[in-house]
Amino acid sequence: MRLCAVTGCRLHLIEPLGFDLDDAKLRRAGMDYRDKATFNVHSSLDEWRSAEKPKRVFAFTVDGEGRYDDTSYQEGDVFLFGPESVGLPDVVQALPWVNGRLRLPMLPDVRSINLSNSAAIVVYEAWRQNGFKGSRQQAVG
Repeated sequence: MRLCAVTGCRLHLIEPLGFDLDDAKLRRAGMDYRDKATFNVHSSLDEWRSAEKPKRVFAFTVDGEGRYDDTSYQEGDVFLFGPESVGLPDVVQALPWVNGRLRLPMLPDVRSINLSNSAAIVVYEAWRQNGFKGSRQQAVG
């Protein structure tokens, strides 16, 4: 949520969640940005898609065909990430409305970068490509 609050992204959480949004530990860990972030909780991926009607959806996975920085992002693009413990399920990655399966480069033989860092890398790359629209120090150029 902190990432969404500082970048203006919208966060969509899809149930079942592996945590409780009212947990005091989560608030201490940064969920205290709930009042500054735009977020929704959806009962399923289908419900989310029906409600949001995304134009372009990118699935992030360790075995994606393209690199995250080789894509030209547009305002409104959606980034799908799976649970940190297991990643995005194959069935979700294969959905016909997923526009691309992307990866972040990593060294071999290590588990993977954590979810919050992965999301931050991708969000900032997309925001950079779009001139840091809305930021206090918008890109010049």
